[in-house]
Amino acid sequence: MKEKMFQELLQSVREAGAIMRGEMQPSRVFVVERPDVKSIRSKLGVSQPEFAAMLGISVRTLENWEQKRRVPRGPARVLLKVAEAHPEVVWEVVRPNRQIKSRRQT
Repeated sequence: MKEKMFQELLQSVREAGAIMRGEMQPSRVFVVERPDVKSIRSKLGVSQPEFAAMLGISVRTLENWEQKRRVPRGPARVLLKVAEAHPEVVWEVVRPNRQIKSRRQT
């Protein structure tokens, strides 16, 4: 590793430590609001088992999100915000291979 790149990396690590200790403010913060999972699912017009399958999560996890016992985090949270703002995009990705069946049908 070149010395200049190493020094930049070292400085970044020091800044991260200072931010974590509260000695310094981060240069930017990204905030993704808590999605209303139940309304997003309703907007898509799918059942809980279908929506859970679309997201690659368990129905139990979806229930917990909808009843606000748990909060979606990370990529799931961002995906839900995309589904909320642009449901057509979700259908564009999911519908061509739609093999989702609810447990009541199986």
